[in-house]
Amino acid sequence: MEPIQDALSHLMNNESFRKRYEQQKKDILSYPPIQVFLNEHKEIDEEKVERNLTKLLEYKTDSMHCTNCPGLEQCPNLMKGYTPKLLVHHQSIHISYEKCGLKVRYDEEARREELIQSLFMPKEIMQATFKNIDLTDPNRSEAIMKSLDFVERYRAGEPIKGLYFYGKFGVGKTYLLGALANELAIKKNVASLIVYAPEFFREMKQSIQDNTLQEKIDVVKEAPILMLDDIGAESMSSWIRDDVLGVILQYRMMEKLPTFYTSNKTLDELEVHFSLSTKGDFEELKAKRIMERIRHLTTPVYIGGENRRIFK
Repeated sequence: MEPIQDALSHLMNNESFRKRYEQQKKDILSYPPIQVFLNEHKEIDEEKVERNLTKLLEYKTDSMHCTNCPGLEQCPNLMKGYTPKLLVHHQSIHISYEKCGLKVRYDEEARREELIQSLFMPKEIMQATFKNIDLTDPNRSEAIMKSLDFVERYRAGEPIKGLYFYGKFGVGKTYLLGALANELAIKKNVASLIVYAPEFFREMKQSIQDNTLQEKIDVVKEAPILMLDDIGAESMSSWIRDDVLGVILQYRMMEKLPTFYTSNKTLDELEVHFSLSTKGDFEELKAKRIMERIRHLTTPVYIGGENRRIFK
């Protein structure tokens, strides 16, 4: 069989093929990340570049797919959910593939969902993006601006306040959480954990019987970014407030782990909700302890507008 390089030499004698080849080579080498890579590795001379053009083309193609990410399900990369990285080994160009942020989030969610059933969220929320949100809507502009600002400022291990989104039912608070989680996955390669609070607290009561309570609490309290959806809609008991939510929030405060919330209640209304237990007791001091953690570590943001869940 004729070696590839010999075959390529024969083809280069064809003027039309040579022009197309040179143009493609020019396009590949003009791709900014490839230029940066070659400038950092002067040991890769022109001959080595020539021999590795196919790899550089593969890198450029998949890298551009990542730049214009269509989402994990539609990922067109050679390895779905993986992003390419150029490296040099024995003075030769190689490509390694690493999990992208969306893949990291997907795998982490799958692992968690095996343990905690209340982590299941509607498909539209898991696929939410800021591209599908009307950025000019004055009712949500502050929430969107603060969400995007959080993404830009987030650094793992550094203290940063989360956000407390509140407003009427159906104004898009949960969808915004989903968009924020996906933006963090793409931009910061960090997996967020979205929990539907009422169902989660209900599940915690049942977990006592199968001895999985502590394991489930650990998963939630240790999440890099926790998002508690619809807090305040649950039936509150002293045990849930103090031994579940209180433990989770105390750990996150000590470890400087940001927490987000959505609620139909203002912070003052949430405090009243935490004060009243299912037994009819009014425990103001204990409610204030919980609210102190929430107020100290979040910025409240009101989201207005019409109920978007009403079908017209």
